[in-house]
Amino acid sequence: MLCVLMGLPAVLASATPADAAAVQIATYDFEDGTAQGWGPRGDGVEVGATSDAAHSGSSSLLTSGRTATWHGASISPPFQKGVTYQVTAYARMVSGEPSSTIALTMQRTPDGGDTTYERVAAATVTDGGWAELSGTYSFGADSTGLQLYAESSEATATYYIDDIVITSDTDPARSGLSTDFETGTAQGWSPRASASLTATTDAAHGGARSLAVTGRSDSWDGPAISMLGKMAKGSKYTLSAWVRLGPDTASGALGLSIERRTGDTPSYERVAAPKTVPEGQWVQLTGTYTLAYDVDFLSVYVESDTGTFPFYLDDFTLTYVEPKPIQTDIPSLRDEVPFTLGAAIGRAQTLGEHGDLLLKHFSGVTPGNELKWDATEPREGEFTFAEGDYLVDYAVQHGLTFRGHTLAWHSQTPDWVFKDGDRDLTSSPEDRALLLKRLENHVKTLVGRYKGKIAVWDVVNEVVDENQPDGLRRSKWFQITGLDFIRTAFRVAHETDPAAKLFVNDYNTEFPRKREALYALVKKLKAEGVPIDGVGHQLHLNIEQPPAAEVEATIEKFATLHVDQQITELDVSVYPDFVSTYDEVPAEVLAEQGYRYKELFDVFRRHRAQISSVTVWGLADDATWLSTFPITRLNAPLLFDDELQAKPAYWGVVDPAKLPPLVRRLEAPAATPKVDGKRDLEWDLLPATPIARVGDVSAGLQARSSAGWLYVLAEVRDPDDDRSDTVTFTVGGKTYTVRREDGHPHGPDTAVQKTTGGYRVEARFPTGPAAVPGTDVAVAVADASGGTRTSWTGKVTSTPAVKLTTAPNRRPVVDGAVDPAWAPAPEIRTATWIQGTSGATARARALWSGDTLYLLAQVADPTLSEQSANPWEQDSVEFFVDPGNGKTRGYGDDDGQYRISFSGKTSVGGPLDPASIGDNLTAAAKAVPGGYVIEAAVKLPTITLRDGALLGFDVQVNDATGAARTSAATWSDATGQGYRDTSHWGVLQLRH
Repeated sequence: MLCVLMGLPAVLASATPADAAAVQIATYDFEDGTAQGWGPRGDGVEVGATSDAAHSGSSSLLTSGRTATWHGASISPPFQKGVTYQVTAYARMVSGEPSSTIALTMQRTPDGGDTTYERVAAATVTDGGWAELSGTYSFGADSTGLQLYAESSEATATYYIDDIVITSDTDPARSGLSTDFETGTAQGWSPRASASLTATTDAAHGGARSLAVTGRSDSWDGPAISMLGKMAKGSKYTLSAWVRLGPDTASGALGLSIERRTGDTPSYERVAAPKTVPEGQWVQLTGTYTLAYDVDFLSVYVESDTGTFPFYLDDFTLTYVEPKPIQTDIPSLRDEVPFTLGAAIGRAQTLGEHGDLLLKHFSGVTPGNELKWDATEPREGEFTFAEGDYLVDYAVQHGLTFRGHTLAWHSQTPDWVFKDGDRDLTSSPEDRALLLKRLENHVKTLVGRYKGKIAVWDVVNEVVDENQPDGLRRSKWFQITGLDFIRTAFRVAHETDPAAKLFVNDYNTEFPRKREALYALVKKLKAEGVPIDGVGHQLHLNIEQPPAAEVEATIEKFATLHVDQQITELDVSVYPDFVSTYDEVPAEVLAEQGYRYKELFDVFRRHRAQISSVTVWGLADDATWLSTFPITRLNAPLLFDDELQAKPAYWGVVDPAKLPPLVRRLEAPAATPKVDGKRDLEWDLLPATPIARVGDVSAGLQARSSAGWLYVLAEVRDPDDDRSDTVTFTVGGKTYTVRREDGHPHGPDTAVQKTTGGYRVEARFPTGPAAVPGTDVAVAVADASGGTRTSWTGKVTSTPAVKLTTAPNRRPVVDGAVDPAWAPAPEIRTATWIQGTSGATARARALWSGDTLYLLAQVADPTLSEQSANPWEQDSVEFFVDPGNGKTRGYGDDDGQYRISFSGKTSVGGPLDPASIGDNLTAAAKAVPGGYVIEAAVKLPTITLRDGALLGFDVQVNDATGAARTSAATWSDATGQGYRDTSHWGVLQLRH
């Protein structure tokens, strides 16, 4: 029997055996000393819990101050259309009051009708004992303004009520809800402020009607519908609504949110982030929600991100998600790793099956938001600890370690922290002292409150910016105090709880530039005596990047500082870029993710002496920040799926032998490298595909193809120089083994060369007269002395040669005029059509000087247009630059798409934060007969430009006709995906 408290702050009791079919919806016994959501009905009425009398226990609800028969105590009940409720209560007159008829009455307003008042139960009540009020109630029409209230036939009577119990023959919290407005009414939807809601035939997603929403007063104003009684605490629901922009509205974004209240405290939670709604189209808003709180008000509403534009709403559904029991017959993750294994959680993850999953598999927790500054001290000196206390107490009760996240951060810090009244703080000594005093008070309060309960604190979070000359983020903290806010936070935290371990936490520490900047900061502060105990590596990764070897290099680097290290926010996005989406994540992608987790946990296990904890950033895929960041899309980055079932990612951690077979894919561009064991330029044009490290052995793999031959390069890292080490190639079913030996080629088809820390194998294999059409290839690297083996298996496919051009060392004037400096630069042409088969083309060249790449495009295009609002649909040139030539399926943080229109307007794209590279571009445009000329200068501060350096590079010309792009051509990339994928760009070699 499921007994649920439908969001009401009351004690819940199980159904009695005599009423075994009933589902208990709510009870109110007032034993907590509050009115439990009941309030006064009528002027002058007072309602409150009292210990003067009680039907059971020690408290009841006293109603006094009445001057009319309909005055009394009232509450918004969790009643739903079509459900029959049994309502029971007990009443007694205050001593000395005459007998009276006391009734429970329902007030509601049917859509399109007049307010009605319906008797639920009544009894004659005296001051000599408790009388039972009992009755049933249901209603069949969509209604608003539901109110259950107690009234008396004596206008001024004072009375007690107690032990109010509401049950139902069915569970409305599982029955769901749908509104389609086909009745011509609002079907229970009401405005949040001044909005007007009207069922209309002007537009419809399904059927003939929708709800028109007009007259909105703010972005949050619009249609809302009560969920009280339709959602149970700890249960999960899917919400869906279809929306369309109203008349004369060209653009707008709409989302779904929840408002809940306990007492007078409102909270707002997003179900579906605002989504852009194209003009004239219906767009679905959908998300899942788990109610984690006792509430006395609960509604879902549609809001816009900005503005008060009109819109239509249709086909709303609320669907109960039947929970799947967690798998109890699989190993517990925490038992399979040599360190604390944690999960980031909120209150919802401690309830029901989520709580079961947490306690089975994890030994530690981190709060996602509950201890951040905006959650704990929203106003100066006013601390709120309800959520933090709940999670900390839960962890203590269940023996889980707790990471405190986070004390000082540039984000989610209220504005008041950096203000003195209405004035922004500056770096003056007085303002600096004020800010540090606020920080000290905040740190002392939080760390002191949880002393002995929180084992680890992220004291400062994300304080490094590798793009700054000194590697430090220019946050308001830093602008006002320099490094002193870091020193202060660590000092105060240590003084307050000397036993707590204190960490600096940051993201992208697996990237070399960020790694070096954070390393330098920690080394400096430790040398000063700042009590830094450890470094937290967030590791928000994707299925491709960055390589596990870079994660390992970071751990090894910080090990030299003799600090503890923790993986603090691990997840693995199923997307290699910031724009792709799946309607359903393919099984092969989930398998690839499983192997990625295996590789990462292999690194963590190898460094168990340096890593004390690994925390995944979420419990399961049903609640992940990546579902809305960097865009709203389906993502599945964690170890358990939406139904809390183990994924391949789980098995990658626990037992990789149970992972599904993975067929990897490798391209073999056309080339004929010389098989001599030497690494010539041809191999340098592309990065190697990693072969996972096992023990001390790893490798990088590349392939090239020609008619009848497959060329393979394996760069092996194996410090044990054993002549019996081997690399075995299986190509098209035939096996070839090459032993590790120094020196010359082993005949015309294989060669081995000793390298620092390993050896290089070059080989070529016959594939018949045709090119390589998806040849099955396996490569196994065996370490004879260590007894270890690592391998790669996949399909190798021939592709066109990697395009290569050069950039001489010259410095032109960027003014749109082609000066003589360009003469030595070889010319390339955009002749690869990714849209259309004819149109604008360009002749392009490149130069370099200092830290800047110079680019020229002479475009043939007689008709020019910038009518479209989208810059990529205007006549323009795009230069693509990857300073590291990473050839990845997504953009790195310094990769760039630099766009210049024929009139000289610039825009950038590519990385997660395009603004971070925006200042790198300067450009000039000049119209010429038959077209236009673009000159551009792109600063590349993340690398050192030098003779021989290789950059990923491409050029694209967009041809517009009116407001539409009608064709586009590139130099290299034929996929049309260059705006999100760098892997098929060409290569630019810098030359003196």
